[in-house]
Amino acid sequence: MSKRLEDFIQANREAFDDLEPRPDLWSRIEQQLPAEPEPMPKREAKTFTLGFVLRVAAIIIIVMGIGFTIYLRTQTTKGVDLAAINPEYAKQQVQYASLVQAKRTELRVLAQNDPQLYQEFSHDIAKMDSAYRKLNHDLATSPNQERVLRAMIRNLQIQTEVLNQQLQAIEQFNQFKNQQNETKNI
Repeated sequence: MSKRLEDFIQANREAFDDLEPRPDLWSRIEQQLPAEPEPMPKREAKTFTLGFVLRVAAIIIIVMGIGFTIYLRTQTTKGVDLAAINPEYAKQQVQYASLVQAKRTELRVLAQNDPQLYQEFSHDIAKMDSAYRKLNHDLATSPNQERVLRAMIRNLQIQTEVLNQQLQAIEQFNQFKNQQNETKNI
């Protein structure tokens, strides 16, 4: 059908071209158009200095940091009743936690003579303590709380063993130092 339309237009082209607009048509259209507005003075593009951008970035970082801190403080993990999970495990957890705390205090006292040795030892304990805190945090949301509680107890047992080894090493080191001092005095 479009081929027939094209053929018809081509055959009758002259009949379509017989009507031309009057010569003054464009001038009348131009007269009816509104006058060109006066060009507005060009504004200079606003540029920001590096100092301004850095200040804005610093403010954004500070505000985000404060917001994140507030968020973390308001996110209180529900205290988990360890005795409700397993009373026996709860007792063990309390016993080992107090034992670890006592051993740490003892280690600090013995290590006052050699702070560098204590610093090396405290690095190992800090790793285990970090793992314990993660387990404690996961306890509230874990579907198998008893398993997490057992892992916490095992972590405390390992901390106790490591602290005992460290205390023995410090005592042996101090005994060795004392023996050397005694042999020098003789």
